[in-house]
Amino acid sequence: MWMFLKVLLVVCCSWCSWCCREVSAQATNCNVTSPYRTLDGSCNNLQNPSWGASNTGYGRLVAADYGDGVKSPRKATGGSDLPSARLLSMKLFGDEHVVEPAFTLLSMQFGQLVAHDMGFTSGGADILPCCSGGKLVSNPVPRCYPIPVASDDPVMGSAGVQCLDFLRTITDCDANPSSCSNSKKAEQLNTATSFIDLSVVYGNSVEENTPLRQFSGGLMKVETRDGSDWPPRNPNASSVCVQRSPEDACYLTGDARANISPHMAILHILFLREHNRIAKHLAALHPAWDDEKLFQEARRINIAQYQQIVFYEWLPNFLPLPDNGDKRSLVSVLDHQYRGDVNPTTLNSNAHAAFRYFHSAIVGHLHLDHENRTKAGEISFTDHTLNPAILEAPCKYAQLSRGLATQPMGRIDLNIDRELKHNLFKFDAPFGNDLRAIDIQRARDHGLPSYNRFRERCGLPKAASFDDLTSLLHSPQDAARLASVYASVDDVELTVAGLFEKHIPGTQVGATFRCILLEQFHRTRVGDRFFFETSDPIVGFSKEQFKQLRKANMARLLCDNTPKLEGMQSKAFAAIDAGSNKVLPCSSLPAVDLDSWK
Repeated sequence: MWMFLKVLLVVCCSWCSWCCREVSAQATNCNVTSPYRTLDGSCNNLQNPSWGASNTGYGRLVAADYGDGVKSPRKATGGSDLPSARLLSMKLFGDEHVVEPAFTLLSMQFGQLVAHDMGFTSGGADILPCCSGGKLVSNPVPRCYPIPVASDDPVMGSAGVQCLDFLRTITDCDANPSSCSNSKKAEQLNTATSFIDLSVVYGNSVEENTPLRQFSGGLMKVETRDGSDWPPRNPNASSVCVQRSPEDACYLTGDARANISPHMAILHILFLREHNRIAKHLAALHPAWDDEKLFQEARRINIAQYQQIVFYEWLPNFLPLPDNGDKRSLVSVLDHQYRGDVNPTTLNSNAHAAFRYFHSAIVGHLHLDHENRTKAGEISFTDHTLNPAILEAPCKYAQLSRGLATQPMGRIDLNIDRELKHNLFKFDAPFGNDLRAIDIQRARDHGLPSYNRFRERCGLPKAASFDDLTSLLHSPQDAARLASVYASVDDVELTVAGLFEKHIPGTQVGATFRCILLEQFHRTRVGDRFFFETSDPIVGFSKEQFKQLRKANMARLLCDNTPKLEGMQSKAFAAIDAGSNKVLPCSSLPAVDLDSWK
């Protein structure tokens, strides 16, 4: 691993500089003249080389709140345990299937890709059972933090389920227990880079990237089957996927979560194929370029197109820019001003609360569509969890891609699809896990302070009583519902109340989540020295290249990398309509002219 990972990590946490892991500039040899970002995110900030790097701590807007002041989950203000996360899921959140007709399922799935690109909790892929058959195992490992299930649970109680599996995230205290005390709180480690840099495709280190590369022509490794290019087969498929037969596809990518669902795998495959498409074009333009030059230039262009799509096509649908010119907004002007004093590290409260609002938008059944967008069939999300093999069945990749860009996403509300609330990771068992309960439990695991603390941090009024919540939430009855499960208004959790807040008009979130999301994406953008809009002569693009990158769009990305796909609506994240967003031939959609890289 890189040298900086071996250096003693020091926590810094204050109002203006959120908690992070510091590494001295002397500990990392940064190439200040390189136009390319490192794979592990180090050296993006030349004064603070570890900012945003993989295997460093998540950032904090508000200092961690632990029960013991060091690492145990937060308690209620009266000293008792907070209500069971499963109990809260059942009492506060529904499981109705309600759709959001304005946006396609692609909007949700792309958001999940961005979330994965910016964060992966350390130890998140570990398989260490805490509960077996719904009962606590004997001698559970210290990281076990199972979710209690009540005997009268209307879905799982009759099956005798007493707990749901949950493992705590690895922290710096786990690596060096003696370093943690009341003055040094545990900080969870993020194994992904914090940047919007397609680390999900390229990996988060040289070690992860090496087995993904062809090392010829700048290409990423692919396997060609039935005329299509696929990611390599994962050599550890049995530990990454749930295969029904040894022949089932299980992909090796920059992020093992590519296999979580067929739709997630599609997005990974899109950007993999796009990299190779770009590399081949550059190789034709520059026969003298070697493999490394072709790889780095193709990666650089691929990331730039992705950033254009994230900030200018996808994010404004859910988080429109404020009208007041707030400098913490996403973009106030179209040019990029890098700020070396802004730490881009992924915020714990963003990754494990605010950004998880998209979980309401997941649907339990995925549509397969014909070219004319009529429905050809559907599959269950849970039947294909951790098994994307259906993508390689005849016609299914194109049909699922069309369905992804046609089917409406779930509405962002107080419901979460039944398949995810009761049957997550069910496989052949009589019951599964609960995604909403997992979200609540993860926030506790990470020491996220109360909803009121974040309201205060965001400059919003705190609630002195449950009655004070009435005007902030979706309906007048919601405050009473929260009061029925929490003993004090100061016990109410961010990941719960954030979902109950009224949405700000024109957005998909309430005021507190909006505050966190804006803060995160502002810092992610202006704290990235390599952000594609920079005019820096070393890392920036030429004016003509930049003009071309502005044309990047999700519809064309799908068209260029999906065999048998003939047309797409120009706004792929938005619902198809016969007027302004009808399906157009792929050839008529705007395209980046790679000849500008001659």
